[in-house]
Amino acid sequence: MAQDAIALLETDHHRVEELFREYKSAGDPEAKLNLAQVICMELTLHTMVEEEIFYPAFAQATGDQQMLEHALKEHQEVKDLIAKVPHSENIDGTIEAIKTHVLHHVEEERRGMFAKARASGMELATLAGRMQTRRAEVFETIQEA
Repeated sequence: MAQDAIALLETDHHRVEELFREYKSAGDPEAKLNLAQVICMELTLHTMVEEEIFYPAFAQATGDQQMLEHALKEHQEVKDLIAKVPHSENIDGTIEAIKTHVLHHVEEERRGMFAKARASGMELATLAGRMQTRRAEVFETIQEA
């Protein structure tokens, strides 16, 4: 059975949680820098797909503008931290701040938004296909750059 949109987003969440663990255990500064770049890319792809596809569908299906605005505010906080990574003199601290924000946001999505989305009757399987296609398009563009 194909994954639905929430399962895809959760796969992203688990991937990033694992990357944070790898970052914490990495001893080599170059390995940490590479992991930081991967974390930032994964989060950028994830937030883009959520904002372009999942969030608008969620807002339309549930009418919960307040939950949507809160999620977008949290995304912006993470984006602002990601923008600091290339110039950070304390990359460990910046990645830790990103991790703290992301884990908080993920927990809120799991407890609130995802449950509400499932209850709303959203077309989660259809959304998953659109999300996978969009993610692949953007990933390919990043790889070519």
